[in-house]
Amino acid sequence: MALSFGCFCRSKGTQMPSQNTGFEDLLEAIPDALVGVDEAGVIRFVNRQTESMFGYQRDDLIGALLETLVPESVRQAHTAHRERYGTDPRTRPMGADLRLTGRRRDGSEFPVDVALSPTDSQDQVSVIAAVRDMTDRETTRKEHDLMARGLAATEFSGEAIIGITLDNIITSWNRAAERLYGYSREKTIGMSMRYLVPQDRIDEMNTILDQVRDGKTIDNLATTRVRRDQTVFPALLTVSPIFDANSNVIGASTIARDATAQRKALEASQLMSAVIEFSGEAIITSTLDGIITSWNPAAETLYGYTSQEIVGKSIAPAMPRDRPEEIRAILDKVRAGQPVEHYETVCVRKDGTMFPVSLTASPIRDKDDVIFGLSVITRDVTDQRQALELAQRTASIIDNSQDAIIANSLDGLITSWNPAAERMFGWTGQEIIGRSAMLLVQTDRTEEITSILTKIRADQPVSPHETVRVRKDGTELAVSLTASAIHDADGEVTGAAAIVRDLTQIREASERARSMIEASLDSMVSIDPEGIITDANMATVKLTGMPRERLIGTPFSGYFTDPEKAEEIYQRVLAQGSVTDYPLTLRRHDRQQTRTEVLYNASVYRDTRGDVIGVFAAARDVTGLKQAAEYARSLIEAALDPMVTISPQGKITDTNDATARLTGIPRNTLIGTSFSDYFTDPQKAEAIYQRVFESGSITDYPLTVRRHDTDETRTEVLYNASVYRDSAGNVLGVFAAARDVTKLIHAQREAAHQQARELDRLAELERFQRLTVGRELKMIELKNEIEYLKKSRPPKESEPGDQH
Repeated sequence: MALSFGCFCRSKGTQMPSQNTGFEDLLEAIPDALVGVDEAGVIRFVNRQTESMFGYQRDDLIGALLETLVPESVRQAHTAHRERYGTDPRTRPMGADLRLTGRRRDGSEFPVDVALSPTDSQDQVSVIAAVRDMTDRETTRKEHDLMARGLAATEFSGEAIIGITLDNIITSWNRAAERLYGYSREKTIGMSMRYLVPQDRIDEMNTILDQVRDGKTIDNLATTRVRRDQTVFPALLTVSPIFDANSNVIGASTIARDATAQRKALEASQLMSAVIEFSGEAIITSTLDGIITSWNPAAETLYGYTSQEIVGKSIAPAMPRDRPEEIRAILDKVRAGQPVEHYETVCVRKDGTMFPVSLTASPIRDKDDVIFGLSVITRDVTDQRQALELAQRTASIIDNSQDAIIANSLDGLITSWNPAAERMFGWTGQEIIGRSAMLLVQTDRTEEITSILTKIRADQPVSPHETVRVRKDGTELAVSLTASAIHDADGEVTGAAAIVRDLTQIREASERARSMIEASLDSMVSIDPEGIITDANMATVKLTGMPRERLIGTPFSGYFTDPEKAEEIYQRVLAQGSVTDYPLTLRRHDRQQTRTEVLYNASVYRDTRGDVIGVFAAARDVTGLKQAAEYARSLIEAALDPMVTISPQGKITDTNDATARLTGIPRNTLIGTSFSDYFTDPQKAEAIYQRVFESGSITDYPLTVRRHDTDETRTEVLYNASVYRDSAGNVLGVFAAARDVTKLIHAQREAAHQQARELDRLAELERFQRLTVGRELKMIELKNEIEYLKKSRPPKESEPGDQH
C-alpha cells in the first residue's frame, strides 16, 4: 500500500487554539510537515514545512481533503484505511516500517514516513500527522542495499574480482580470485599486483594503471597472468576505475577470467573456420527452414553465387525445381536428428547448368543439444561419374576388343585376360590368370618377357613391335605387341598392360595387296614426309630403269625432268590429303634418257592411330594419250570451223584459231570470258549451252557473231554442240563447233529474190493469158450468138431464106 497519513478527525468547525502563540511558533519551527485534520478527513491546519514539502499554499490546503496529499492511485484505499483508523485511534510513531508515499502539487511522488497523534481537543482538529520526506534516507538505504548486494555478488562471483590501489597494492580479493591464482585472501591483501603479472607484461600493467588514472575502463584485454605455482595462463581482464565521493579515482577494480578454455575453443573455432574456409568441398550451413547462414569459398566456386548474394536466402535456387521434395526430405531427417550421408542428386549453378553431387547433411545443435540448423557438405561428383563411365567404357572396350588385352604383375604373373585373349591363345581366364606370362612364349624368347618387364619397372613404354607368341596347343602366331605400365593412385608402377594383335590375317591381306600392287601396270611408290621413296612396285622399276633396292631411300623428285614440280606433288598431298591427274615427265635412267609423260594420283596414308606417315602415289603412262591429244589438237586447229569448249558457268575454257579469226580476239583473251558476249543476241547464245546441258546435244543452232573490230562485222553461223565428260562420266562442259553460213545465207536470199521475181512474171503472164483467152472466148461466144441469131431469124421477102 502507498504511504498515507492515516488520520481521523474527531470534531468539525473548530480551529487550533490561537491564544497560545508560543505553541504555534513551536509547530512552525518543527522540521517535519504537520497536518491537522478533522474527523471527516478535512485539513484544518498545516505548518510552513507542509507548504514547502508539498508545494501548496496554506490557503490551498485548508478545507481540502487529506487525500489531496495522497497519490491518486491509492486515494480510495486511503479513505477506507482512514475510516478504519477512526474506530480505534492511537498514536503511531515514525519508523513503523511502512512504505508510504506522498504527492506534491506538481503530481510528483516521493517516499515519506508519517507519525499519527490523536488529540482530545475540542477544536476541529482530531489528528495531527507529522510527515517526514524520506527521499535522502531512501537513497542512502538503497545505496547501502546496493553495496551489500554488490559485496555479496563480488564475494560469490564465479569470476576473480580484485581491488587495487593506484600503487598496485591489492585491497580486496574474492573467493574466485583465490581459486584462480592459488593465493588466499589473507596472503594477498596488501601484496603487490606485480606477483601476478609475468615479467614481460609489467609495462602492460603500468599502461593499464595510467589509463585507469585517466578514468578509462579497459574491456576484455587478452593477456597472461601467473598463478602461485608459477604457471602462466591466458586471461581476459576488465579493469575499471574506483571513484571516491568527489569523483576522484582512488583505485581500480579488476575482473579476471581464465581464458584457457575460451582460447582452446577459439583455436578450435579458428581451426574449424580455416578448415571450412580453405576446404576444397562446398560447406554450407542453413536454418531448419532452409535459409542459408554460411557459404564458404568452395561453395562460391561450385555454385557461382558469392556469399553476399546467397546468405540469408533460401537454398531452393541451388536445387532443381522439379525436386522440391528432396529438400523437404533432407530437412525432415535432420530435424529428427538423423544425418543424411552421401545422398546423390543434382544441383543447379547460378548460370543454370546442372551437375551431379553427393550431399552429406548433419544437424547443428546448441549447448542444450537442441537442433537449430544443419551443415551440408556438397561434393561435385562429375569427375567421379566420368571416371566411372570411363572405367565402364574401358571395361566394355576391353571385353569387346578384337585385340588380346592382358595385364601382368611386375613378377610376370597374369592378372587379367580378356575374351579376345581367350580366342587368340586358347586359354580361358580361369586357366591362365595367376600363371606366368612365360607360357605364351617359346623357350628361346623368354628374355623378351624379361626385357619388357624391366622397361615397365622403369616406367618406360614398350613401342609396338612384331614378335611371335605360342597358343595353348603349341602353335605359333605372329603378333604385334604394345606394352605400358599400370600405375596406382600414388603414381607407382604396379604392373604392365599388353595389347597383342594377331598379324596372321593382316599379313595375308598385306601379301594379297602386295601381289595386286606388283601386278599393276601403273607405277606405284610410297614416299615419306621428307620426300624419300620407301617402297616401289615392279612397274616403277621398269619405268625408271632402276632396281627396287636402289630406288628405296632415294629422293622421289630425282626421277623427273622438273624436280621442283615433283616435290610439290607430295607437299600438296600432305597439305590437302590428295591430288589427282598431276602431270610430270619421268626421265628414265638409261643412255637414251627416255622421257615418259605420266599423270599422278596420290593421297596420304596413315598408321592405326590415324597419323599421317607418308604419301602413296600411282602414275599412269599417258605418253600415247598425250600424243593422241596433240594429234586431236592439231586436227582442231586445222579445222576451218570455229570450235570452243564452255564450262557449266558459260565461260570459254578453250578455243581454236578459227574462233580467234572469227571474233577478232586472241585465243588467250577469249579463254575465261563469257561465251554469250560475242553474239548480237547474248540471251539466245546463253540458251545454246543451257539446252545442251539439259538435252545432251543440239544441231544447226543459228547465231550471229559480232566481230570485235571497228566495223563490227557480223557473221552468220550454225552451231552444233554436245556435252563432254571425264573418265567417270561426269559432265565437264560443252563442246561447240560453228560453221560460217554467211555466203550460203546470202545465196539463199538471192535465190529467193530471183524466185520471187520469176513468180511475179509468171503471175503477170497468167493474168495476160487469162485476159487473152477471155477475149477469144468472148469473140467465139459472140460469133456463136451471131450465128444463132442468123439461124433463128425468118427470111426477108426480098431475100428469101434470111431470118431476123
